[in-house]
Amino acid sequence: MFDGSIGAGSVFMPYGGKYQLTETQSMVAKLPVLKGKCDTVTMMAYGFDPYVSSWSPYHGSIYAVLESIARIVAIGGDYKKIRFTFQEYFRRMTEDPKRWSQPFAALLGAFEAQLRFGLPSIGGKDSMSGTFNDIDVPPTLVSFAVDVAKQSDVITPELKKAGNKLVLMKFSMDEYDLPNYDEAMEQYEKFNKDIHDKNIISAYALDGKGIIAAVSKMAFGNGLGVKIEHNIDKYDLFKAGFGSIIAEVPADKVSKLAITYTLIGEVTDDGEFNYSDTKITLDEAINTWKAPLEKVFPTVAIKGNEPVESKLYKADSIYICKEKVAKPTVFIPVFPGTNCEYDSARAFERSGANVITKVFTNMNEANIKDSFEGFKKCINEAQIIMFPGGFSAGDEPDGSAKFFATVFRNEMIKEAVNDLLSKRDGLVLGICNGFQALIKLGLLPNGEITGQDENSPTLTYNTINRHISKMAYTKVVSDKSPWLKGATLGETYVIPASHGEGRFVANSEWLEKLFKNGQVATQYVDINGNASMDEEWNINGSYMAIEGITSMDGRVFGKMGHSERRGEGVAINIYGEQDMKIFESGVNYFK
Repeated sequence: MFDGSIGAGSVFMPYGGKYQLTETQSMVAKLPVLKGKCDTVTMMAYGFDPYVSSWSPYHGSIYAVLESIARIVAIGGDYKKIRFTFQEYFRRMTEDPKRWSQPFAALLGAFEAQLRFGLPSIGGKDSMSGTFNDIDVPPTLVSFAVDVAKQSDVITPELKKAGNKLVLMKFSMDEYDLPNYDEAMEQYEKFNKDIHDKNIISAYALDGKGIIAAVSKMAFGNGLGVKIEHNIDKYDLFKAGFGSIIAEVPADKVSKLAITYTLIGEVTDDGEFNYSDTKITLDEAINTWKAPLEKVFPTVAIKGNEPVESKLYKADSIYICKEKVAKPTVFIPVFPGTNCEYDSARAFERSGANVITKVFTNMNEANIKDSFEGFKKCINEAQIIMFPGGFSAGDEPDGSAKFFATVFRNEMIKEAVNDLLSKRDGLVLGICNGFQALIKLGLLPNGEITGQDENSPTLTYNTINRHISKMAYTKVVSDKSPWLKGATLGETYVIPASHGEGRFVANSEWLEKLFKNGQVATQYVDINGNASMDEEWNINGSYMAIEGITSMDGRVFGKMGHSERRGEGVAINIYGEQDMKIFESGVNYFK
């Protein structure tokens, strides 16, 4: 999966709910600003059904426009602000005039929809080369709807609470199965008002799969059930519903709805889907939904279920800084491939620190020499070194953070780092690629730059053997580190993870030592706070579910989860506390 959390600007993660199983239909992202706050968001959703388009390119393009609009409306967007961009892909054109019929019909349909909605397409791309020998692609016109809104107006698609009602908003079609545009626009405008009035708290736009597919995906995220009204015709449950939207409404708000609707069901907490005499468990539905692509694109390599130790370490005392500073300075070294320096700087600045970032340039020998001198100067001016995430030097050669660690093994840099830690009571933090560098340098778990030997703990490839990007549940199991002064011992936090080499590996001797000394700071846990070897929760297969460790005195802290990737209105479809207060704790250590 792509990195959905980089930039700390994604309002939606791709899958939401506490189980991260409700598939989002739209992209919502905050406008990026280097300084200050911004609550303006952009939205994008697409619409396309290859089966309808193969039957009628004209209808297919109209339904594509309709579906993309409905998906924007379902998350709180105003349809009147939408602009489109179309992606077309058709079979290769020849001198046969019949082959030109498909793009012509599709473009006519899209043009008709634009005219009737009064909304323009402002961009697009086409290709007429979709033929290989005698195989043609289906006639394809994908509609991308783009909108702008305030983050406070956005709702998420996962079902929220048992007892809430489910209603279906739709509009009529004419004798040619084309939408009543005036009715659709009226319904969409009223739907937007109902969201603003807090009458609708979640919604999902229908596609070619119908009601059942939509309510199932809404229910998966928070593990809820659905009871469908017995008077709903069974054929309507699977009928295509392009442009229609299912909404979750608190029971006491149904009478206040502005939209015209049909009551279709109710949210339950029994983890079942019920209709008439048919009952399907949530687990059965989820497994059936996941199964078709599991062999093609597996999500699980090892189904671990062995118990994992997760005792809490309560420290007798936490290291106290003797070199007090009113406003500490943080040095963030940046390498080719680093991509988290902006998020990290913002997190420290938000916590009250000064931040220095410096890029290590290596175009020629003079650049390298200047970079070493610059890094030394920055370390000497700083109280904290933050090793940020990313893919320094593309994780080459032979594994992650090699280039990162090589630079810090330079005697001049090594001396400056050791001076920071041994003489000035400084702190060091490494996240993701930065954690990998700390491990390779020996700063973790040793507290100084010693390098690694064959028995040292290390970070290696995820058990799934590919990059993983999702929110991980982690529990604070030690309060020994100043970095965790603001976190609650035993509390579970949900943190963005994005890495290909995050699996913590160590021999039994080191594992015993780390736990005994309270150096295991955080562990991957399930939603109930239990440390786990199940890849659903222990996302990279780390030994003893270890997510982060510290040096003996707690002043050097490394972890895989991107605690810096948080902010107001970020990942709002994810449930749980996201702020471990790491950065505030690091700054307050010096006060």
